[in-house]
Amino acid sequence: MFETLKAGRKILGMNSRNLTYIRPYNLKKAKRLADDKIRSKKLLKKAGVPVPRLIAQISSRRTLENFDWSILPPSFVIKPNRGLGGEGIVVVYGKRKGATDVWIKGNGKTITKDDLETHIGHILDGEYSLSNTPDIAFFEERLKLSKTFRPYAYKGIPDIRIIIYNNIPVMAMLRLPTKESKGKANLQQGGIGVGIDMARGVTTTAVQGKSKLIEYVPDTRLLLSGIKIPYWDEMLSLAVKAQKASGLGFLGADIAIDRDNGPVFLELNARPGLSIQVANMSGLKERLQRVEGLKIKSILRGVAVGKNLFGGEIEEELEGMSGKRIIGSTEEVRLFGKNDIKINTKAKIDTGAYSTSIDKDLARALGFGYVIDEFKRIDFSEYKLERGKSNKITDALLKKYKNILPDLTGINVIFSSNGASIRPVIKLKFTLDNKTILTNVNITDRSDLKYDMIIGKKNLYKFLVDVSK
Repeated sequence: MFETLKAGRKILGMNSRNLTYIRPYNLKKAKRLADDKIRSKKLLKKAGVPVPRLIAQISSRRTLENFDWSILPPSFVIKPNRGLGGEGIVVVYGKRKGATDVWIKGNGKTITKDDLETHIGHILDGEYSLSNTPDIAFFEERLKLSKTFRPYAYKGIPDIRIIIYNNIPVMAMLRLPTKESKGKANLQQGGIGVGIDMARGVTTTAVQGKSKLIEYVPDTRLLLSGIKIPYWDEMLSLAVKAQKASGLGFLGADIAIDRDNGPVFLELNARPGLSIQVANMSGLKERLQRVEGLKIKSILRGVAVGKNLFGGEIEEELEGMSGKRIIGSTEEVRLFGKNDIKINTKAKIDTGAYSTSIDKDLARALGFGYVIDEFKRIDFSEYKLERGKSNKITDALLKKYKNILPDLTGINVIFSSNGASIRPVIKLKFTLDNKTILTNVNITDRSDLKYDMIIGKKNLYKFLVDVSK
């Protein structure tokens, strides 16, 4: 797939990036600013761009020896001022109970004041800086994980990388920390990059590491497509504002969403990586060429141009490249029941659910009423149903009642805070966006819910979900 993309989508290569865009548009002064995190954040803050609060900085061994550790809040982040690729960053989540100089990191391990002093010494020596030159260590506030991204992120804060050129946002991706990347939103270390539709702010295709195309969060059934990015227009505006303030003509803007404060600008990147093209399945060169020379008079105009140019066409491109249809959060479906019964209904597309379910009244209308009636007569009170131990019981029950209920293909036990509910499962055929699906569905009571059918992610592997449709 990547070769097809490379051949037909005008991929921007490293040499072209450096010679055509970085050298002429990112002058030395602007690059020096971007490489100096403390100075660049001060400038961005002055320009009205929100940045994490600076707590303290340590610029020498003497400052380190005399540092007052009591000024630090319970949680904070230590960063090298001229760090590269996320190296040298330490995230502290809180103090260990009953200890004055012991903190807890994101992985649950402790770190002492001596450990921190040693680490800061390495930063001062330039171990994590560009060209290994002496550096400054600084403390800033720790951002809190947004509820939107909580299911998708592993022990870290996701961020959004936006490429800005000529005051126009041309491409973006959501970067997610993983177990493999040790909680860092860094693709080079095994993080996930998810392309974003520029017009709608909804995720599309995803890559882990440099080029591994994936659909789900590793070791889960959570779809990576269809995530609606909060504050989308605001983040695009912040990225353009940051370009104007920094003087970087070709900019990678990194923005995170704090649980309490919303969008926060993390850093300017004067040499943005190119894996964003794989995450989006689209070439940067083509997009950059389309905005070359346009006269952009305002931030809002730049955002509008980027959304109009690189949003409307994305659906057809994605369908063509992935072979998958793009569907919305609700879709019309046709169900095929017994005795040639056909019923049309509107279904909720639910990527948070694994299985597909239909309401009991809809199941009756499709000819499966006898399954519901006979299932009600089964006395389940004699069976002790426990989490992780119910499969043997349901398999035995299915075997026992299969002859009486030939359309019964399974028995599902759903555990919740209210106890266990037992649902019959039948085989059902339906069409979704002209694709025919034959699957097992749960029969349940959905009379109090808006839709009498939900389609779970088990049956969505042929589709990309756009929740904004």
